[in-house]
Amino acid sequence: MNANTYENLQQSHPCFGGQKNNAGRIHLPVSPGCNIGCAFCDRQINETEDRPGVTSTVIEPSDVVEVITEALKKCPDIKVAGIAGPGDTLATDKAIETFRIVKEHFPELLKCMSTNGLLLYEKADELIDIGIDSLTVTVNAVDPEIEAKLNKFIIYHGKRIEGVEAAKILIENQLKGIKKVADSGITVKINTVLVPEINGDHIEEIAKTVAGLGAKIYNIIPLIPQADLKDMKAPTCPEIDSARTRAGKYIDVFRHCQHCRADAVGVPGKSEFGDQIYFRRVNIKETFSHG
Repeated sequence: MNANTYENLQQSHPCFGGQKNNAGRIHLPVSPGCNIGCAFCDRQINETEDRPGVTSTVIEPSDVVEVITEALKKCPDIKVAGIAGPGDTLATDKAIETFRIVKEHFPELLKCMSTNGLLLYEKADELIDIGIDSLTVTVNAVDPEIEAKLNKFIIYHGKRIEGVEAAKILIENQLKGIKKVADSGITVKINTVLVPEINGDHIEEIAKTVAGLGAKIYNIIPLIPQADLKDMKAPTCPEIDSARTRAGKYIDVFRHCQHCRADAVGVPGKSEFGDQIYFRRVNIKETFSHG
C-alpha cells in the first residue's frame, strides 16, 4: 500500500490542499502526444497562456535530473514532481520512464500524474510498480451519449474510433483503471471540465460513480471556451458552486485549482519559476498532433 495517504497529501501536495503550507510542484512536460480528441482542447507550445495543455517546450526524460536540480535550487519548497502533459501521459512511455528517473534520483519528491484514462487500466500495474503517489483522471462523463459530445474520437491501439463507440471504450477504461489504482492505495483525484450545456446536469452522477470506485477528491474545472466549444458559454460562479455542492454529497471537492500550465514550477499562486527553468523561449503557437 502507498505510504502517502490522502491525509498526508493534503499537507504536502498543492492540488490536494497543500498550497496553504507553501507546497510547490514542478511539472515535467515530457508527454507531447495525445490519444483522444477533446472538443474543448487546444494544446499549444507558447509562453503566453496560463492554462492546462500549454507548455513553452517539451523535454526528454534524459533532461529531468538537470531540470529538477535547477528547480530545487530556485524553489526549495518543491515537494511534488508531476507530469500533466501537454498531451496524455500514457499515450507514450515517456512519463513512466521519467518517474523511474525521479524515483531513483529524487526519492523525497512525491510523484503525481494526470491522464485522460484511455490506457489507464492496462498501464495501471506499471504505475503502481513505480510508486506514484497520486493520480488525476479527467472524467467528463460516465454516460457515453454525453461523453460523445465532449470528445470527438479516440486513437486506441492504432485505430481511430469516433462517437458513442469511442466514448464507451474511454469510460470503461477510465472506471476500471480508477478502481485498480485506488485499490492499490494510490490517491486518485478526478477532474471534470464543466460545460453547463452538456454535462452540467451530470456532475452528481460522475461524483457518485467515481467515489464508489475509490476516488478521494473531485476537481470541477470551468470550461475555457475554445476549439470546437469556442461558442459555448463558460460556467458562471453560481453554476460552478452548484456543481460543487452536488458533487460534495459524495466526495471531497477541491476548490482552489489554478489552471496550471504543463510546465509550471513553484508554489501555485505565490511563486512561478517556469520561465526560468524552461526558458519560455518559444514565441510561436504550434499545435500538437494526435498519435
